[in-house]
Amino acid sequence: MPFLTDRMHETERAGRTEAALRDENAPMAPAAGGVSDALPAGGQLRSRFTFDPARIEAELRASIVGQGESLTELVQILQMVRADIGDPRKPLCTVLLCGPTGVGKTETVRTLARGLYGDADAFCRVDMNTLAQEHYAAALTGAPPGYVGSKEGTTILDQEKIEGSRGLPGLVLFDEVEKASNEVVLALMNVFDNGLLTTASGERTYSFRNALVFLSSNLGARDLMQLDEGRAGLMQWLRAPNASRRERAHRIVSDALLERFPPEFVNRIDHIETFNWIAREDMPALVDVELQRLNRRLGKHDLELSVREELRSFLSDCGHDKRFGARALRRAVRHHLEFPLAGFLLEQPAPAPTSHNDFKNRLIADRRDGKVWFEYS
Repeated sequence: MPFLTDRMHETERAGRTEAALRDENAPMAPAAGGVSDALPAGGQLRSRFTFDPARIEAELRASIVGQGESLTELVQILQMVRADIGDPRKPLCTVLLCGPTGVGKTETVRTLARGLYGDADAFCRVDMNTLAQEHYAAALTGAPPGYVGSKEGTTILDQEKIEGSRGLPGLVLFDEVEKASNEVVLALMNVFDNGLLTTASGERTYSFRNALVFLSSNLGARDLMQLDEGRAGLMQWLRAPNASRRERAHRIVSDALLERFPPEFVNRIDHIETFNWIAREDMPALVDVELQRLNRRLGKHDLELSVREELRSFLSDCGHDKRFGARALRRAVRHHLEFPLAGFLLEQPAPAPTSHNDFKNRLIADRRDGKVWFEYS
């Protein structure tokens, strides 16, 4: 009986965790009327893929703030994939997302996964900082012949997430690629070139030909900060005196990449996107994104939180830190909003609902006399 009780409790915990993840993976953007994942009228396009780029774009723009130009480029990539006109012997596209920390590089891939699969974790993520030493290369390429595990061809890659599902591309993220050892970096060259990675023993081959391959990097972040502060340097100005900010940022990142990686590696990357710093004028929109995420989590309590302008402005001000991006805002939201909200809910539980038709108790948050206040409306 104790065994059955433990299993029941474990099943119950798993169900609650699954329900929480469903709330977290709810779409950020409302579904547009008439938008369908089906093929165009007449069925003229014979594509392997059936997702709707317009719906994914709406999800990206609702979640990622301050990166309009990069998102436009990414949507064009999705349109090319949807049209299925790429080289079938290579990955669908290889995209390097560069820029400072906390500006939305990893979150962009998570949002893509949520838009495609309804699950922000539905992609193969490889944290390259765990492969910083050369003897860890076997975690990616498998153990060489003669070593334990060589015949199994076991790696940290998830073939199911790499290949995708019927009608949807796979998603792969090599996060913080500059922190990996040179041996790991060289192993990726075959992935970019022919879409295949054969383990060191030759026992198994992973196919990336149905996947969007993303890499993220913080290279060039210091120089990008100097560019935005007007201290980009005389040489940068002399090289292109009439260049736009985006063109100069791209050149800075390209120079930093060539200092870290061999040219043949950089040359195999299809697109390099440089993300912007989170500007102060973008903070109100970012606060709204964080509040929407918080409201999704409050949904299971039948609560909906509304924040008044004074508190919204306060969170925008104290959550803006150019060095740390959106993560600084998340810490501010947790410290100044979520902590006092949790205390309020534990001391004053929500009143009983008067209706069972999607009824939610509405909470109002405000800031007075230096403190955050809550009340039921």
